[in-house]
Amino acid sequence: MRIAWLSLSLVAWCSGAELPMPGAVVHERLGRALVAVPTQDSKVYLSWRLLEADPPGVAFDLYRSAGAEAPKKLNEQPIAKTTDFLDANTAPGAHYAYTLRLAGKADDLDRTAAKAGESLAGHISVRLNGSHTFQKVGIADLDGDGRYDFVIKQPNTNIDPWHLYWKRSETPYKLEAYRSDGTFLWSHDLGWAIETGIWYSPYVVYDLDGDGKAEVAVKTGEDDPRDADGRVQSGPEYLTILDAMTGKPRARVDWPSREPFMKGQHGYNYASRNQLGVAYLNGRTPSLIVERGTYNLIVVVAYDLRDGKLVERWRWSNEKEPRTYWGAGAHWLHAADVDSDGRDELVLGSFVLDDNGKALWATGLGHPDHAYVGDLDPARPGLEIYFGIETRQAKGNGMCMVDAATGKFLWGIAKPTRHVHSCGLCSDIDPRFPGAECYSADTDEKKNFAWSLMHTAKGEVIEQDEVKGFGPRTVYWDADPQRELILGSRIRKFRGAELPPKLEGAFVAVADILGDWREEIITTLPGEMRIYITTIPARDRRVCLMRDRLYRMDVVMAAMGYYQVPMLSYDAASRGR
Repeated sequence: MRIAWLSLSLVAWCSGAELPMPGAVVHERLGRALVAVPTQDSKVYLSWRLLEADPPGVAFDLYRSAGAEAPKKLNEQPIAKTTDFLDANTAPGAHYAYTLRLAGKADDLDRTAAKAGESLAGHISVRLNGSHTFQKVGIADLDGDGRYDFVIKQPNTNIDPWHLYWKRSETPYKLEAYRSDGTFLWSHDLGWAIETGIWYSPYVVYDLDGDGKAEVAVKTGEDDPRDADGRVQSGPEYLTILDAMTGKPRARVDWPSREPFMKGQHGYNYASRNQLGVAYLNGRTPSLIVERGTYNLIVVVAYDLRDGKLVERWRWSNEKEPRTYWGAGAHWLHAADVDSDGRDELVLGSFVLDDNGKALWATGLGHPDHAYVGDLDPARPGLEIYFGIETRQAKGNGMCMVDAATGKFLWGIAKPTRHVHSCGLCSDIDPRFPGAECYSADTDEKKNFAWSLMHTAKGEVIEQDEVKGFGPRTVYWDADPQRELILGSRIRKFRGAELPPKLEGAFVAVADILGDWREEIITTLPGEMRIYITTIPARDRRVCLMRDRLYRMDVVMAAMGYYQVPMLSYDAASRGR
């Protein structure tokens, strides 16, 4: 087995494979994701999911056994306030098996195992099929057992299509699939037709046909169409669906053509910007979103996977749209129900497409380097979008917030910006102010850090403290509803203390994939995917964040493009259970 001992024997319970009734929303079928993690003092911390179908008074029992002994209940009273438990009566080095049940019931909901000890404190380790690191991870249930599995893209290297950054690819990318217990499933070589950069190689992993098992959607090519210098500017290009259990192709259609784009080095740069996404355009079932172009021409196509075939839903380009839709693309895409009609719209940059593929609104600000969509200001109804705009803004609004339904400006800075850069930050990190704090940094003429601002959700400037540079990642880690900062190897509360553990490896992603509602941190080390899990006892319980569709789609899209932490369609500080 290729996973650390504490995660062996993960047996998940999930419901049967029946499809929803006509008109119902197709959801992933999630189990309890019970996880047991050794702490630094040789205790074992356990947590599990609360699901949206659970009744308000639901309570749980935990059982433990060692070796051949009969399972013994650990809790004196039913566990009802939280979905976690600290097993303090452990012996260092001892192996334990844990079982989760509904309080007073005999049927198992989930099982897991752990070894009490410090060597694996605070994380689990998936051993890779080689000594490589990886660039991206797709998180989805590949085998239908109710637990999240992983599809990584390796190696961890990136080439930008812009002529001053571009270089020849040294080795093709490979996709690799691993089950939740660490079992290696398959490897798929993308070949020389796909250069080793994020923009050449988008992929997403999600259950696209509603059968309870995910598919892998990926941009592919054929043979070796490289020019003499190593660029790929010819040859067929496809959107390909891979079977998630075998890696074998199941369906294929042509990728939007590179032909309408400019020629020469600038045309190569523009045409090489490719993205993939998933959205519930009809409000019930997922559709695939294919995008080509960011900086001038943009082409978007929506597909449904039905009966093993990709069926085109609609197609859009900005060729006949006003100039406000040109050069307004971003380095990712978001699916969000911005108009509260139950159907997802597409936030593709500083413009939005309606669920029917029609242009909805554009700010006219051009290309954003970061955009965060969610309930950023809980005092307002609906969703908001925070932008950090890369395009030079002579009159202001290079850092701004807009109403997601209309694009109306809610606030923006009044000073000019040169090139607002990188990921910024948008999360509720400061409990003094309602909603999300919004941080961005501008650059000087050499593209180095120049200055930055942090705003409240209402646009008021506040002190930044340890938030510096172009923006750190954030994570729900301790027991309160504010996120914490990820600063290199450290997890720190904003204006507060450092929290355990110290992180090793390069950051890859944040998502609620195991245990209770707090998020996990995924890093990459040679030959290893490491998943850090909080062992801080919870104060309350909340439904799994992956049940929020906006959050779940953000996690899907994190397998491609430049990374942004997933956002919620509600304010976590005002919602508990």
